[in-house]
Amino acid sequence: LVAMQHLLQYVACFFAFFSAGFLIAATWTDCWMVNADDSLEVSTKCRGLWWECVTNVFDGIQTCDEYDSIFAEHSLKLVLTRAMMITADILAGFGFAFLLLGLDCVKFLPEEPTAKLRICLVSGVMLLIAGFPGLIGSVWYALGVYVERSSLVLHNVFLGIQYKFGWSCWLGMAGSLGCFLSGALLTCCMYLFRAIDVGSGRFYSSNSWRKTYSPGLAMANTYCPASRTATAKMYAMDTRV
Repeated sequence: LVAMQHLLQYVACFFAFFSAGFLIAATWTDCWMVNADDSLEVSTKCRGLWWECVTNVFDGIQTCDEYDSIFAEHSLKLVLTRAMMITADILAGFGFAFLLLGLDCVKFLPEEPTAKLRICLVSGVMLLIAGFPGLIGSVWYALGVYVERSSLVLHNVFLGIQYKFGWSCWLGMAGSLGCFLSGALLTCCMYLFRAIDVGSGRFYSSNSWRKTYSPGLAMANTYCPASRTATAKMYAMDTRV
């Protein structure tokens, strides 16, 4: 069970590392929306949460324009996605940092295994919470892009360029799902194995106490050597006579 707990910690650490990285990369990259008309365009247009970039297909030159100040008026989709993704980044980062402190191979509180398990539990809860804003922000943005594109197609309106959600949005979804997975490993599975381990340890210590302090066994251990000594003396006296 101890080996299984350590394996779960390392697997959760693996997913937490990539999940936090995916969320941070999704927040600060510029391809949440990408133009869907590659055959008609000579450039690729990507929109992120903070700027918009245009890349020439032939020479690969990229130019980016930053959005207005964060205090300017922006769409609800953009503002909500920014807030959700920044919240998810902070929670996932702290969750991964706490998980590193709770690993068995890290020399932090080496004589307090219970405290390290609690640190892992706190890390799992933080990662689970981080998955919710990341998933809400990513899905909200993707649905907004899909609804906007579908409404234009439905009304037969062509504005010269149409967008679909890009790889940054997919990174946000993948990072959120990874946070859910690593958090579940650290909370549900770790707590289950800990309960089984503690229960078996108590049962073993109880049996050992009974074997050690059993009155009958103590009496036997106390008087048996004395009786054997008396019998040996009598046997020696008889042999002498």
